[in-house]
Amino acid sequence: MTGPQRAAVILLVLGEEHGRKIWSEFDDEEIRIITRAMAELGTVDADDVERLMLDFVGKLSSAGAVTGSFDRTISLLEKILPTDQVAMIMEEIRGPAGRNMWQKLGNIDAVVLANFLKNEYPQTIAVILSKIRPDHAANVLRNLPNDLSIEVVGRMLRLESVQKEALDHIENTLRTEFVATLTQTRRRDPHEMMAEIFNGFDRQTEMRFLSALDASNQDSAARIRALMFTFEDLGKLDPAGLQTLMRQVDKDTLTRALKGASEGMRDFFFSAMSQRAVKNMQDDIQSLGPLRLKEVDEAQQKLVALTKDLADKGEIILSKGNAEDELVY
Repeated sequence: MTGPQRAAVILLVLGEEHGRKIWSEFDDEEIRIITRAMAELGTVDADDVERLMLDFVGKLSSAGAVTGSFDRTISLLEKILPTDQVAMIMEEIRGPAGRNMWQKLGNIDAVVLANFLKNEYPQTIAVILSKIRPDHAANVLRNLPNDLSIEVVGRMLRLESVQKEALDHIENTLRTEFVATLTQTRRRDPHEMMAEIFNGFDRQTEMRFLSALDASNQDSAARIRALMFTFEDLGKLDPAGLQTLMRQVDKDTLTRALKGASEGMRDFFFSAMSQRAVKNMQDDIQSLGPLRLKEVDEAQQKLVALTKDLADKGEIILSKGNAEDELVY
């Protein structure tokens, strides 16, 4: 046995109560190494456990066999470590292929899943929706035909325990008929990907690529421009979103960003400040003197990145224009 495997056996034997203090002494990398060894351990014979523990502490007589598995490992870690840390560690070990079918369904767009399920028997749909997250099941039901969704709700209310053989059959069917072809169903628009990449460019690089695209493919250039979220798009924030951003932004970053901003963008940010704060900001902008365009771009990109981060947390909503185009990042 390797060192991490030996440590994994000992920690499994110690369990939550006696192992908690030991886990708390490990750093993240050590936890990852031991967790991987624990998850891949399998069954260790009682004799091997006894010999290992005798070697480690000098005595062990009745520990019995231990089995390391993903479920056992997760169960143990969730009682010791923060939930988000456990999720990150186990996701790294499992990889995307390690997730079970019901977890994969939880990551599939509700409309896509509903379009697939609408051709299934109501009882089958009821079983599937009972196995995924309630919020996701609600979104799927919302996108099913009305009569079918009502029938499925009724089946779910009357649903009893499902035999393992039936559940295995449903899971295998989903794997072969749906998830295997999902990459074609959910193929991402490459323009979205390129818009995200272009958002990371400085202004000169962005203009260089877009100018080249204008010459070779005007339609693609126009679509990328429409999908990009730029500093100027911050002007579409609602008053509450702007106030949230202003509370979080560093004053020096804002000053540099506004140094190279248009009058309209300056007025937009000034609208969220008191008259005294506006006067101070104008003085700060003036006192900066000449700035390189690169410095202005970096400051404006920081504001954009901060805005997206706040949107990811649900603190503000990003919009590209009308309600139909509203984007929640």
